[in-house]
Amino acid sequence: MQASETKLQQIIEGTKQYVVPLFQRPYSWKKSEWQMLWDDLIDLCELETPRTHFMGSIVTMPTNSIPEGVSKYLLIDGQQRLTTIFILLCALRDHAMRSEESKLSAKIDAILTNLHEDGVDYFKLQPTQVDREIFHKLIQGDELIINSSILECYSFFFKKIKQFNIDLQQLQKIICSSLSIVSVVLSANDDPYLVFESLNAKGRALTQADLIRNYFFMRIHIEQQDSIYTKYWQPMQDLLGENLTEYIRHYLTKHGIDVKQSDIYFQLKEKISQSDALSHLQDLYKFADYYSRLLSPERESNLKIRKHLIRINRLEVATVYPFLLNCYDEWKQLRISENEFVEVFRVLENFLLRRFVCNVQTRGLNRIFALLYSQVAKEVDIASDSFVERVKIVLQTKDYPKDAEFRERLLDVKMYGSNRTEKAKLILESLEESFRHREQVSFDNLTIEHIMPQTLSDVWKDRLGQDWQITYDLFIHTIGNLTLTAYNGELSNSDFLTKKKEYQNSHLELNSYFQNLNTWRREDIEFRAEKLADSIINIWQYFGDDSLQQDKKSYITGSTPKLLRMFGEEYSVKSWREVLETTLNLLADLEPEHFKEIMEQFPRLLAWEQTTFRSPRQLKNGVYFESNFSAKNIYSLCHRAIETAGLSIQDWYVETMKL
Repeated sequence: MQASETKLQQIIEGTKQYVVPLFQRPYSWKKSEWQMLWDDLIDLCELETPRTHFMGSIVTMPTNSIPEGVSKYLLIDGQQRLTTIFILLCALRDHAMRSEESKLSAKIDAILTNLHEDGVDYFKLQPTQVDREIFHKLIQGDELIINSSILECYSFFFKKIKQFNIDLQQLQKIICSSLSIVSVVLSANDDPYLVFESLNAKGRALTQADLIRNYFFMRIHIEQQDSIYTKYWQPMQDLLGENLTEYIRHYLTKHGIDVKQSDIYFQLKEKISQSDALSHLQDLYKFADYYSRLLSPERESNLKIRKHLIRINRLEVATVYPFLLNCYDEWKQLRISENEFVEVFRVLENFLLRRFVCNVQTRGLNRIFALLYSQVAKEVDIASDSFVERVKIVLQTKDYPKDAEFRERLLDVKMYGSNRTEKAKLILESLEESFRHREQVSFDNLTIEHIMPQTLSDVWKDRLGQDWQITYDLFIHTIGNLTLTAYNGELSNSDFLTKKKEYQNSHLELNSYFQNLNTWRREDIEFRAEKLADSIINIWQYFGDDSLQQDKKSYITGSTPKLLRMFGEEYSVKSWREVLETTLNLLADLEPEHFKEIMEQFPRLLAWEQTTFRSPRQLKNGVYFESNFSAKNIYSLCHRAIETAGLSIQDWYVETMKL
């Protein structure tokens, strides 16, 4: 048995064939595995100098093939990842053919096949019998009509390549040259089935932290191992428990490299040599204490810092931890003051919350916070007052929303549901605190209350008016319709005047707003949203330089659209109705699973039957949609559909012209 680390290119290029043994299961990877691979590839494509990325191992065994035939290897383990790579390359080849990049498509064909061989030897990978026919058709570029996991995988990657509008040659180079694997080649004396069985046994796999521990102590003298383990590793392991592996990833990332989960062990190996293993372990131990306070703010004795640790955690963005580890050390070493550290928290909260409200994609946050400390510290004396200002200067260039965009989204963005609720509660609590009560308000027993309830009674529908459906769909979860109360269960879907009586008994200033109102309709929600937006912008004030970037503001009322930009492509449009139809068609094509969620969330907008709509139009997938909406409503509906699909609003923009 021989094992070595090698580039994927060496495995898949050349004249050879990998045969999946019959004792292996058919292709079974699903969307979660495909998405993980795709995310890793996109991250590598965004780097100026792509690093090597470890993607696992494959185990092969040479077979006895006839002298003039292709060299054949049994693929004992790793067939799922290797099959996925071949399917991805098929999708990439087909995009290259469509784009008339003939050299690239021919290059990929040479990777996928043994071009000068006939029969089964033509195929470089032979899956199990169940998958073989569909896989051969895919490799040959034949029409595919059989429903299978292989076809689902191909469809996933084909749509992702189209959606991201990625450089095809760059992606091919990343796949072949930047992906690394451990290749294990068995000898004729090894039993392939026993090896497969042992590799896939149900014993608990070693974590990256386990591998790192073993690597450390192999480099520490045997007479010192017990004492060093007891003094450093064991306390760190007890302190962080299951979070130890993720801590080590964030510890490595704080040095300026965005480290993936699968790369932790290899990245640490590069940092440690025989002579300095102990010093690295001591540093790891020191930062583990800081990390434990990030995870459990109650461990922090400084009440000001603890308060902001709790607030930053409520934003649920752990990608900020590597930068905060560095800041923690600067504070503990007295290189920045307590007030500066607090101000750093405020800047980060401001940056993250504005991006959340404006639905800015989160993909780039890992890299932003991996590099932030080195960018801030590079040209700055840490002991000076300029540290916080330097943080602001860097972050304001990282898709930091300005006031106009922030205000626009505050009026109609979905604030409640899934991972948004805790952030919405933080915003509402901060609004209440902005009234500066003499005594501190306790929010422990308060929950978010929908003024227009989530379940509408006939009374509510009547009071909302003829367009109650669109009012409900667009504004039910917006900031203008949300408040805090301890009586959420009792209020339920009571009419507005009944709710108003309960609000008057509240000690919250947020609820005193309703005392002079007798209706709660669309215009009331929008008016309150405007007022709250003013306060929110004042709480999280823009910290950037207005001259550094321009807002992309779309003027809706009194304008006509001329161009829709979506997923890097441009589409000519002549009306807001065409904007809605084009947006929904693209979402249905590129994100079919998320499109189902959009249908569930907006049953009065989308349906398989047209009978309930006033002005129905049909999408390419057969679904009908209501098209009788104002320009402003269509703009909001498109935003909401993009958010529901889990996409960034940066993927969607309408260019307009004044009427």
